[in-house]
Amino acid sequence: MKKLSIGTWAYIFNQEKPTNDFHEILHKLQHLGYEGVELGGFNPHPGPDTCDTREKRLALRKSVAEHGLQFSALAADLWSQKLWSVEDSGPFIAAFAKNVIFADDLGIDTIRVDTVEPVKKVGELNCPPNLRSQLILYRVAKAFDQCAKLAASRGIRICWEFEPGFPINKPSEIVELVHLVRDEMNNPNFGVLFDTCHAHMCAAIGANQVGEKETLPGGAMELLEKLKGKITHLHLIDSDNTLNEHDTSTHAPFGQGVLNFDQLIPALNQAGIPNDWWCVDLCFWPNAWDVTAESKVFLDKLRRKYAA
Repeated sequence: MKKLSIGTWAYIFNQEKPTNDFHEILHKLQHLGYEGVELGGFNPHPGPDTCDTREKRLALRKSVAEHGLQFSALAADLWSQKLWSVEDSGPFIAAFAKNVIFADDLGIDTIRVDTVEPVKKVGELNCPPNLRSQLILYRVAKAFDQCAKLAASRGIRICWEFEPGFPINKPSEIVELVHLVRDEMNNPNFGVLFDTCHAHMCAAIGANQVGEKETLPGGAMELLEKLKGKITHLHLIDSDNTLNEHDTSTHAPFGQGVLNFDQLIPALNQAGIPNDWWCVDLCFWPNAWDVTAESKVFLDKLRRKYAA
């Protein structure tokens, strides 16, 4: 049976009253019948800087277990770093290394990353325009290679979340980066985080792409086929074909978008994802707690139908 979790960032961003108390989140998710929680490792929730001793981390791990929950993954706070706009990605890698130790202490086996700097900054890159995409790809692959090797030393997987708000968001670029880091650089613990909403916006809509737009006739389903065997984590949420005010995919609640989950779920079940988590991502959606309950009802039906 698939297990349901949800990202804790949903309860911080764009909420009339953010849920800053992590214990309150655990209590509510337990009450709603979720099996897991996906930790956004940044303030005001626990992160490597605030939960900074082994004793604090063991207490947090115990608290999660006492609520009948497990951690599905860690979303590392790396957004203050620079990754592809600079030659030296050392500070980014150092920040990632701190999150590897944090995740290991909490028993978390998957860390989420992205390409951190907004896609709108691509035009500022100091190189000829026709070389920018390849330079970004090279710098990101080189940094992710080192991150993957650090994570592998602790038995941790990396899931890279591609999305319209960050560079490397064309289908061919997404496939190329994961091939480079996973296959060419020999990092079997590295793969993509397949977010159904981002996959649709990147592959079917071509949102926020630099230069010539690139889409796939089969949209998210075709991109999924190209990434089969190279997906290390999954986020489920709908898409209404739009970007939000933060210039990335609008994570519309289930049933308020265009995605066909009766088509997606069976294909995802055959995609070789190395865990049983279905993580709901309600990032930036207002009144997230109301939608949290509705999301479980929606996914419970899909679990009974496709994952019993």
